[in-house]
Amino acid sequence: MSQSTQSSSDLYAVADFCLVPMGTGEPSVAEYVAECVRVLEKTGLKFKMHGYGTNLEGPWSEVMQAIHACHAAVHAKGAPRIATDIRIGTRVDREIAPGTGNEGKVKRVEEILAKEQGARLS
Repeated sequence: MSQSTQSSSDLYAVADFCLVPMGTGEPSVAEYVAECVRVLEKTGLKFKMHGYGTNLEGPWSEVMQAIHACHAAVHAKGAPRIATDIRIGTRVDREIAPGTGNEGKVKRVEEILAKEQGARLS
């Protein structure tokens, strides 16, 4: 799954998902999350794990396939059920360089805050 396989009609997706294994009999889900990260590492997509989920970006079909692959791997690891929350953003009003969707959002907010901080110090 690489950027080069993106079809011309495939939207660039910036997603955040939280995969929750259920029915494992264990209070920790870390081993299952680690399995999902192993899957994501093989996709070539940009991702960043955080405390309550994972940011993932790339062509829509590849993002969805990666989440599907995480489900399959976590089931194979022994989780009988999985609940996943997914938020996906797309935009067509401007070009987003591959791998910069989430970074661009954070950078823009940081720039606004830095500008305000600079104005307060003047």
